[in-house]
Amino acid sequence: MLSTDFVTGSPNWLDLGSPDTAGSAEFYGQVFGWDVQSAGPDAGGYAFFQQDGKSVAALGPLTEEGASPAWTVYFQTPDADATAKAAEQAGGRVRVEPADVMDAGRLACLTDPGGAEFSLWQPGAVKGLERVCEPGTLLWVELHTADPAAAAAFYRSLFGWGAEEKEFSTGLYTLISTAGSSGPDAPFGGIAPAPGEGDGESRESRWIPYFLVTDTDATVAKAQEGGGSVVAPATDVPDVGRIAWLTDQFGAVFGVIKPLPREV
Repeated sequence: MLSTDFVTGSPNWLDLGSPDTAGSAEFYGQVFGWDVQSAGPDAGGYAFFQQDGKSVAALGPLTEEGASPAWTVYFQTPDADATAKAAEQAGGRVRVEPADVMDAGRLACLTDPGGAEFSLWQPGAVKGLERVCEPGTLLWVELHTADPAAAAAFYRSLFGWGAEEKEFSTGLYTLISTAGSSGPDAPFGGIAPAPGEGDGESRESRWIPYFLVTDTDATVAKAQEGGGSVVAPATDVPDVGRIAWLTDQFGAVFGVIKPLPREV
């Protein structure tokens, strides 16, 4: 599961690219109760979503040409330059070359061979998210792609991830975990076939963050009241919990989940 004890390959940061950061701040404040703290006058409008003074995600204006509003998942690496080079050699693309973000760390923005965008974070002063796996924070990350097996192989080549296929009521799913981790609590995310497969619809590869909530249906209602939309309505998934897919008012997709109680 996710934690703030980050190791190579851990999801260690998450940010939202928005065409209207003030509007996004208002929306997510309404949905999750987040506050917003500016990263400073030299940060180009970048800010931190916070809960009780702890960073749970971040927010910034769209900076890449042609970019659409979206959440971006960052994965920890000890060497952003080497990982970016490895991604290219494995068939990925580097959209933003590795660069230092003041003293906070070093980042790079990539696209995997299936078309899903993600980023790298080599920690400096900022190690990563300060709170996860609590109500209103990141719980899970999920890749939707046309070829889950190829995607698992690509990310394994970068981060050494473990991958375990498991059959759920929704179909075959690949659980992913950091190198060397094991046991039922090891997975931090999953890989699934992109929606649209087999019905003639286009399939968009993308990473989707899931936020833990205490009431999925109430959160869906708050998102709709704030101008968001429902992509997939609240549904009970056996052995998982009650989930929904939403977009904010600008179209950025995210998931919410009320997980089933953990067995002791």
